[in-house]
Amino acid sequence: MKKIFFLLAFFALVNSSFAQIHDPVKWSTSTQKISETEYDLIVTATIEAKWHLYSQNVPADGPIPTSFSFKTSPDFKLIGKTTEEKGVTVHDPVFEMQIKYFENKATFKQRIKVLSDKSFKIAGTVEFMVCDDASCLPPTEIDLAFLIPANAALVNAKDDKEVPAITSVETKDHATISPTPIDKNKADVAVKAAKNSNKTSNKSLLTIFIIAFFSGFAALLTPCVFPMIPMTVSFFTKQSKSKAEGVRNAIIYGVSIVIIYVLLGLLVSFIFGADALNALSTNVWFNVIFFLLLVVFAVSFLGAFEIVLPSSWGTTVDAQADKGGIIGIFFMALALAIVSFSCTGPIVGTLLVEAAAGGNQIGPIVGMLGFSLALAIPFALFAAFPGWLNSLPKSGGWLNTVKVVLGFLELALAFKFLSNADLVLQLHWLEREVFLAIWITIFLALAFYLFGKIQLPHDSPLTHISVGRLSLGMLSLAFAIYMIPGLWGAPLNLISAFPPAQHYSESPYGVGFSRMNSGMPSGENVEIPDGAHLMPPHNILAFNDYEKGLAYAKKVNKPVMIDFTGYACVNCRKMEQNVWPKDEILPILKNDVVLISLYVDDKRPLANGEEIESKLYPGKKLKYIGQKWSEFQIIRYGANAQPFYVLMDHNEENLNEPVAYTPNVEEYHDWLKKGIANFK
Repeated sequence: MKKIFFLLAFFALVNSSFAQIHDPVKWSTSTQKISETEYDLIVTATIEAKWHLYSQNVPADGPIPTSFSFKTSPDFKLIGKTTEEKGVTVHDPVFEMQIKYFENKATFKQRIKVLSDKSFKIAGTVEFMVCDDASCLPPTEIDLAFLIPANAALVNAKDDKEVPAITSVETKDHATISPTPIDKNKADVAVKAAKNSNKTSNKSLLTIFIIAFFSGFAALLTPCVFPMIPMTVSFFTKQSKSKAEGVRNAIIYGVSIVIIYVLLGLLVSFIFGADALNALSTNVWFNVIFFLLLVVFAVSFLGAFEIVLPSSWGTTVDAQADKGGIIGIFFMALALAIVSFSCTGPIVGTLLVEAAAGGNQIGPIVGMLGFSLALAIPFALFAAFPGWLNSLPKSGGWLNTVKVVLGFLELALAFKFLSNADLVLQLHWLEREVFLAIWITIFLALAFYLFGKIQLPHDSPLTHISVGRLSLGMLSLAFAIYMIPGLWGAPLNLISAFPPAQHYSESPYGVGFSRMNSGMPSGENVEIPDGAHLMPPHNILAFNDYEKGLAYAKKVNKPVMIDFTGYACVNCRKMEQNVWPKDEILPILKNDVVLISLYVDDKRPLANGEEIESKLYPGKKLKYIGQKWSEFQIIRYGANAQPFYVLMDHNEENLNEPVAYTPNVEEYHDWLKKGIANFK
């Protein structure tokens, strides 16, 4: 342990001017007695501020999940799977998926059944990955140990000796695992105070609320809801004997609308629960069901049929509303919800699907709160101040237009869920080009509809096009035209969260790719060097093997640029998408350096004979390619964050100081030019 500490301390000192060893997670273990024969193995991760630890449940093609393994023994057996806390679930714009992670602290529990009457130890491991706003660390594996005391119930059923509920055990290094955190890389085991609040989760809920609020206003402008405003005002005008009573009844009416819809959100959250909601974003069947559900909603809005509740429900509720008083007002609000269901149902259903798929149990509740507020406020205000009715536009064909526009939008959204299912199964049925073609078609059809070129069943005869309708049609047409270059490989940053990533495509390099326009020499005798490949979509020649890349650099007499990266590295993708394609950067990467990309999270096993003993973890062997490159980065450069870029000569000496995540194009360009100039 001391040797490891001094080794890392030395490298940290030598490289302190440009690198830093990050060790943001401290692990501790304990056990808790549940019954005479059952215990919980508790693993606690204490996470430094600004860092986050990924969940055990991460979508395919996402970051490396946290995973636990326990060495089998006849002394116990596992009960179920390792459980975890709620955590934070956000939509990641780079991976284009919902990802769950933990901030500040995370607790995992694994229940076991004790089969031995003697005390024994349980050995396990945890593999995990952490990131902050600027970098990701490579996957790390830590040993765990637990001490289970002698089972007094099995030794002597009459023995009243109490078994401690919380126990701790010592490691091979004689360091207490609980309550002292496990730390194999440093001697310092002090845990920094967690300062960051759950800001990302709050932002996600705020987004749900805002979208739901505007959806409520959209529902207000549908033909099932808008005409009911004067009817409602008439009801309260007749029932209220004074203006004060009218205002009070209007407020009760508005609050009743909010209660009804929030109860619906509570029901969805209660039925599914946090764990189920978190699984929605990657579960194939849920995504397929949501796709079909939204298609049904969309077709209904387009006029093929109406989704209505049984008429007996409305009759029963109307009878209760006639009784008057607070109960009568509540049932009046319920009658509004039932009668307008053919228009509000698809919108509410879509909101609940979107909020639930976010994996946040509070999401459906917040969504219904926003929707109901937008719906309730106008009804309550007009009921309280009937004179305002004169300012409302008259009902007409424009209400059906609003409904149809919502139908087109729901149809487009439906294909996002079908795309999720396709990505999880890796079927490649709905690749990027197909997805974009469908969206382009939908929004072109919407534009033609708004221009009056397409008529649907419930449309009124169109004698002229209003300014608002024309503006919306032009916006839809412009959006469709904007997406067309995406068929040829354009990034489409405005909608990056919706279509599949560029690599999930029929043409990862873009339509029409050839050597002639790739920046590579053309001709039959041109070959890509052994161990190299072209990185899509910018066609940069790159190696994933250090030795082969270095040998090629010597052959062509160019400096080497090492790119320590990861498949699950968010900021690595940002650099590749936003910095590398720039006009001043891309020619350098193609022509002036030999790029060696080393993936620290590559889970492919090392070839037979290449397995080596870890220098950082004596007694352990490196099993994966990613482990090899991760340890290489730590030992040689004293850094373990990605992305991390090094320019070096053929003697493996640095040409300038390595850099990490550098989103400033000018700064990154200066770094490249300085290193290349030093090589020459």
